[in-house]
Formats: sequence, C-alpha cells, structure tokens
Amino acid sequence: MAWLKSKTKNPPKTALILSGGGARAAYQVGVLQGLADILPKETANPFPILCGTSAGAINATALAIYARQFRQAVWRLVHVWGNFHVEQVFRADLWGLSASALHWFTNLVLGGLGRNRPLSLLDRAPLQQLLDHYLPFEQIQRNIDQGLLHALAITASSYSSGHTVSFFQGVDGLEPWRRSHRLGRAANIDLQHLMASSAIPFVFAPERIGDEFYGDGSMRQTAPISPALHLGARKIVVIGVKHADNGKSTDYPERQPTLGQIAGHVLDSIFLDNIEVDVERMERINRTLAQIPEKHHPEDSVTMRRVDILSIAPSRDLFRIAQRHAHYLPASLRLFLRGIGVSQHRGANLLSYLLFEKSFCRELIALGYGDTLERRAEIEAFFELNG
Repeated sequence: MAWLKSKTKNPPKTALILSGGGARAAYQVGVLQGLADILPKETANPFPILCGTSAGAINATALAIYARQFRQAVWRLVHVWGNFHVEQVFRADLWGLSASALHWFTNLVLGGLGRNRPLSLLDRAPLQQLLDHYLPFEQIQRNIDQGLLHALAITASSYSSGHTVSFFQGVDGLEPWRRSHRLGRAANIDLQHLMASSAIPFVFAPERIGDEFYGDGSMRQTAPISPALHLGARKIVVIGVKHADNGKSTDYPERQPTLGQIAGHVLDSIFLDNIEVDVERMERINRTLAQIPEKHHPEDSVTMRRVDILSIAPSRDLFRIAQRHAHYLPASLRLFLRGIGVSQHRGANLLSYLLFEKSFCRELIALGYGDTLERRAEIEAFFELNG
C-alpha cells in the first residue's frame, strides 16, 4: 500500500461519489471492479470518504463496511449484482402486483377515503431483507475507529422540509453543515438510511427517520459533490450512470407519450442530470483557480478550492441495453408495466431503472469494467501509481 502514502504529512483525502439510478447502478460495480484490477492487489480502502445516493448509497455502504480489503469488497458487490433477480428487490409475483393494483384502484374509486392510502407502486420488502442479511452496519464505526474510513455519507430527500439531507458517520471533529435546502447531519448509518435514500418517488414508499419521511436522495440534489467537500475531500472520483448526451432523442414517441415514457423521462431528470452539472461546475472552479497564484487560494473554503476530479460514465446508452433484456422480467411484471405503456420498445428508460435481472446487470458490469480499463493510464496518474 506504499502508493497510498504521500510525501506530505497529511495526504489529500480521496472521495468516491456514487449517484443513483436503480438497476443502472450495476454499472458502478463494473467500474469498481476495473479500479480493483488497476490498483495494487492488497489495497485497503482507496476512498476514505464514501458518498452515495439511492442505489449508489447501497454500493457506498458496502464498501464502507468491507473497507479492510477493497478487492474483496468489490467482489461481494459483483457477486450480488451479477446474480440479481427482480424478486430480491421488490415483489414481482402475480399476487403481490395484483394486490398493489387493487389497492390503487380501490383508493381511486373511494376518493381516497380508505384508511391505508397507497404510497407506492411496488413493495420493497425483499430488498430490505436482502440488505439486512448482507450488511453488518456496526462494522462502519469499527472501520472508522481503525483508520480505514474517514466518513460515509448517505443522502436522502425530506418530504417534510424539502431539504436534501446528507447523513454522515465519520471521525471525530466533522461538523454538520447547512446550505440552501442542503443539510449535513451526523448519524449512525443503518438500514433506514439506505431504504430512505433509494426510495424512488411513486415507485417505492417513503422511509421514516426520526420525525420525518424521506425519499430518494437524487430528488432536489443540486450539488451531489458537496458532501464530499464538506467532509474534507481534495480528490474525487465520480461514477455516473448516464451516457454522454449527443443532443438527440433516444426514445422517439410515435404518438402521444405513454405514462411509462413520461415516468422514465421524469426519472432521467431526477437521477442523471445533476451529477454532470456539478462536475462541470467543479471543473470550471478549477480552471478559475488555476489563473490565481496559489498563495491567494482560499484554503479554508469548501466551495472555492482546487479539487482533482476523475469522472467515469457509460460509453453506451443503458436504455438501449435495457431494451434487449426486457424479456427477462417476470411475465407478471411485464404485464403490469404494459398497463402504463412500458414495453421493450416504448418507455425503456423506466425499464432500465427496474431491470434488476442478472443478464442486464452483468452486461452493465462488463461495460463499466471495460470503460475503466480503457482509461487505465488516466487512472494510474490520478492515483499516482507510477510515482
């Protein structure tokens, strides 16, 4: 692990930022697998600061829990994501989906007079059981105490206050923060935080933490990089789940868009846009600071200091990949989705968020792995492996 040591007494801390995106987060696992192959084999945790949102929160927490050996932590993620079935994430059986549909229909007919109003389309109880089985959350603090981890931050959106809240657990001395509609709040990260951060609006039910209900952290997350900066990061790796926009439509509606197409478009705007904007903002700040003599840099500033950024994103459109794997979904779920206008050819964007099937996830893992290895030289320079 000699490469981790810096010539300075206090080496700059590197943060990993994992964005949301439902099943698309399998791409992140492929990138992590590529990084594990590029970094020295016995590397512990190369990311002392881990920040995750939505499905990315689950991946970030797994890395925090198994921080002692990075390759083993990544292998666990590859194993889980590479063997996923929809039924491990939400109820996709005919009875479960029928009960959900009946619940919604009854509520509409009664004008919302029922005692238990529906809050989501799908039941995530299987995911809760899966995470509870695989993630010993008490290990997070042990790794912090042993110096393997500086901080873990999980972001969720409060339905009560409208604030984006980054719950963080880390070393002593880390201070909460408050910005416009953005808060940093100290907490002991547990299953509730992951369920809240990954509660896609309308699709999955909100999660209660304390006196507030929270939903997916990607909602209103205008500055995804901010938590890492507040926690002391000076170098940042960002793994996105959106293919570079070529300015052309990728899902041409032949007629009026279906509810499924509209839902997919809304999820794209929630999950995929903010991280790109924030990376561009940081790169613009870096260029500005490069024109100012270093002695005049505001070193105590969170938002106005130079931060080295490595951003990795898919080289191919993930929704196109989802189209090819749509038939692997359970027949009952395909029928359910068809009712809102989602099929293999229409509304595939929505499919790409819900396609927790191993064939789709494995292709995304392979894509992330390949994209990462193609940038080996850039990654080695970022981590100063040849120094």
